[in-house]
Amino acid sequence: MILWNNFDELKSVKELEKVEKTDLREVLAGEKGAERVAKYAVPMSSGLSYNFAAKQVNDDTLKTLQDLADEAQLSEKYEALFNGEVINTGEKRMVLHHMTRGQLGKAVLDGNVDKRSFYVEQQKKIAEFANAVHAGKIVNEKGEKFTTAVQIGIGGSDLGPRAMYLALENWAKKNGCFKMEARFISNVDPDDAAAVLNGVDVAHSIFILVSKSGTTLETLTNESFVKDALKKEGLDASKHMIAVTSETSPLAKSADYLAAFFMDDFIGGRYSSTSAVGGAVLSLAFGPEIFARFLNGAAAEDKNATNKDIMKNPAMLDALIGVYERNILGYPSTAVLPYSQAMSRFPAHLQQLDMESNGKSVNRFGKKINYVTGPVIFGEPGTNGQHSFYQLLHQGTNAIPMQFIAFKNNQMDTDVVIQGSTSQQKLCANVAAQIMAFACGKQNEDLNKNFEGNRPSCIIIGKQLTPEALGAILAHFENKVMFQGFIWNVNSFDQEGGQLGKVLAKKVLAHETDGALKAYSDLLNI
Repeated sequence: MILWNNFDELKSVKELEKVEKTDLREVLAGEKGAERVAKYAVPMSSGLSYNFAAKQVNDDTLKTLQDLADEAQLSEKYEALFNGEVINTGEKRMVLHHMTRGQLGKAVLDGNVDKRSFYVEQQKKIAEFANAVHAGKIVNEKGEKFTTAVQIGIGGSDLGPRAMYLALENWAKKNGCFKMEARFISNVDPDDAAAVLNGVDVAHSIFILVSKSGTTLETLTNESFVKDALKKEGLDASKHMIAVTSETSPLAKSADYLAAFFMDDFIGGRYSSTSAVGGAVLSLAFGPEIFARFLNGAAAEDKNATNKDIMKNPAMLDALIGVYERNILGYPSTAVLPYSQAMSRFPAHLQQLDMESNGKSVNRFGKKINYVTGPVIFGEPGTNGQHSFYQLLHQGTNAIPMQFIAFKNNQMDTDVVIQGSTSQQKLCANVAAQIMAFACGKQNEDLNKNFEGNRPSCIIIGKQLTPEALGAILAHFENKVMFQGFIWNVNSFDQEGGQLGKVLAKKVLAHETDGALKAYSDLLNI
């Protein structure tokens, strides 16, 4: 029997509070530091490794975290999720994004529809469509091949797919599987759509409208912007647009689109990169085979997440350490620091994934809770971030845990030797140096130059950022967020916090305002 208890009701939490705190300056010093780096590493799929030697944990901490994982029934709750139980209590829905890349448990039915078969069918349709576009069998109104794919969507319909596209763009070019450039329109700010449209050949662009409900205000506004641009070019918009939506939305069977591919209510936007939401644009950009490899990487890491032993389950371990840092050590934020320019938008995706999922102050049953939940997530790629906010990370008044991501090799396999080392070696040297500088610091009588250390971090290390590695990293963080939601007993799969502002915006546009809302509307000349 699964019990959904609040975090502060768990006996293991009290034990966790008693565990002796770890001093990183001590445990990472000398040869014992090298031994710790080797010991505190957990293999991931796709040749990746999760190393947490620079986290403020020890063997006693890990034992208690294992007790917490068992008491909170994390594995059982994950199994209930992928077997189709109604885990999204706010919207009374199943949570099935894992099933877009594989089936971990039993068949899950929605009525008479097998959901795994449904997702595979959509992937097959997308693959056939993308191959036809690449082969010139599906062409623009003038009978010419499409050269650019433009995704129109916001939130999870933009952040994840955009981050994934950028992560694989150079790799695909180097490996001969780059098919089409992809661009993204998300913001309702007209300058966003105008900038994209001015930077592409509209006549040779295929536009992907992504809206599960078919009613998203920003997305439909931008669709109108695009249709207007096509009309000005003398083009029929219906020959240049496809839709990714639900089967019940007004877009599903509209003659305004070349084709429609379906998602459903069991896939949350921020978890949708492995569904048709990411599938259409990534398959058009790189080919269906590359998207399939990306899915395989995610599926392998999903399987790792089923292990009850936290030392064999990197996502669960990462989640537990994060909870320890948030609730016991009192750290309010987490910095995501990929030392890979290709992952430049990955921190932005994780901001939504984590903060929209676990930014909750009530439990999954709508009752107020008395403990902190999701941290603030921010980040930039290294080494750029070193010349931006690392000053605060090193010497600010609050310690901020960090999650590094790094690869031994770059994607383009081109480099130069300058001053005895390559650019990639310099990049990786900075990762190693920063981890140790944060952890151990440096004492100086001049307090302006004193580094206290004890700033915790972990790192995911891989050989190269490939489709499989990207899928594994995405799944790692999705599962980490899920496990943390289970521990905190919040619903990580709804987002009521995004709704109130939308309701008020509609009132403003309808001029149904008074008081301060009207005053702000007048200030903005609405």
